[in-house]
Amino acid sequence: MQVSRLQTSLLIGPGLGWLALLMVLPCALIFVLSFFERGIYGGIDYVYTLENFARAADPLYLGIFLKSGRIAGFAALIALFVAYPAAYAISRAPRAWQATLLFLAILPFWSNYLIRTYAWIVLLNREGLLNQGFKLLGYSGEPINMLYSESTVILGLVYNYLPFVILAIYSSISRLDPQLWEASEDLGASRLQTFRRIILPQTAPGIAAGLVFVFVLSIGNFVTPDLLGGGHVQMVGNLIYDQFLTARDWPFGAALSFVLISIMMALLFAQAVLTNRAQRGGNG
Repeated sequence: MQVSRLQTSLLIGPGLGWLALLMVLPCALIFVLSFFERGIYGGIDYVYTLENFARAADPLYLGIFLKSGRIAGFAALIALFVAYPAAYAISRAPRAWQATLLFLAILPFWSNYLIRTYAWIVLLNREGLLNQGFKLLGYSGEPINMLYSESTVILGLVYNYLPFVILAIYSSISRLDPQLWEASEDLGASRLQTFRRIILPQTAPGIAAGLVFVFVLSIGNFVTPDLLGGGHVQMVGNLIYDQFLTARDWPFGAALSFVLISIMMALLFAQAVLTNRAQRGGNG
């Protein structure tokens, strides 16, 4: 038993150390910095205050948080509606094809995030490929401006994070017992009834994981709103970025970051609880 515990400690030690060094310690540092004041010329003045959290509760900044949550929520829902049919189709494809289809689903990850985002600018700007294609089809009006809006930002977020949802849902569907489909059909259930009463409830953990992945990654994103929003769409990630690098108000930026981290951790905890309950229900 002692040898087994020692081996377990040696195996998980490097991973835990890595997480402590690169996640727990930075989060703790952010938390500590949020209780100090901004220096006269920027930086940190080590005077204890709660003013940063009071400012974070200002309606102006709360509005940005709510706007960011709305954009991230729409991105998560759209990604779900696109990813679920794709994941279902992959899981029902011949086993020999599933690896290839999954490879194609995650193929965008082989390119840099910035390159993938800039590609949308090439496609959607007034002289971009889509407008050129419309001209070839006979459109003679003014070029359509498809950039610098919330819908464009949502489109970029969905595109960049869609593979996460596909993989999460595919993982849930692939673990289902195929006999469930057969039993449902033998009992006279239609495909829609089988999906609604058997498949959908059993894949709820994968759905929750995919939604949380997209929402958490989207709400703190600042690259996509900056490039595809053109400065017209400000999310909380852009606000935090500006506080650290433009306003040089590190304590207030740290307070905003800690609020955002708290939201993310709450969502991840809720997703873990849902998954645990679903697994217990399945085992029961």
